[in-house]
Amino acid sequence: MDSHYDQVMKARSQADTATSKLYFAYSTILDRAAFEEWRAQHSYDFFELPEGRLAEALDVDLVYDFPSRWWGGRVAGLTDAPGSRVYGRVFDIGGKDWPIIQHKEGAVTSMCVERAVRVRVEGHEMKAVAFVTSPRRASMEGPVSQRFIEALVRGARSAGLPPDYIERVARGP
Repeated sequence: MDSHYDQVMKARSQADTATSKLYFAYSTILDRAAFEEWRAQHSYDFFELPEGRLAEALDVDLVYDFPSRWWGGRVAGLTDAPGSRVYGRVFDIGGKDWPIIQHKEGAVTSMCVERAVRVRVEGHEMKAVAFVTSPRRASMEGPVSQRFIEALVRGARSAGLPPDYIERVARGP
């Protein structure tokens, strides 16, 4: 358990249980084994990430704009890019569980912020929430983390993302 557990549990107790959010996940949370390890390390064993649906975020692309000491280099967020797309999964997350997603994505520590993205799921367009690098923390200084790219590829494979997209991610920026 880390120091953010109490903060997350307090937010869960105050959350509106009648609401939910569509969450577009495109990063390391897609690696189920890694997510389950993170979940156990942070004492969230009671939380189950739903199956989710294959999705593509429209008019955005990956940008390696967050220098991470833990990953040993820059990791990916999203940036506006007309005509581009990023694949991932859309999950319907209940309001009570949203603080867990915020913790996993780094919003609790102000590394990331929420942003709306337009996604296509099974031929239908909708709005979802994704997490991107906080503008105050964004930097293009330093190398891209190869270890992070490897985790992105594992997650993309685990999530069943298209093979050509996985190849693109594996090449890095």
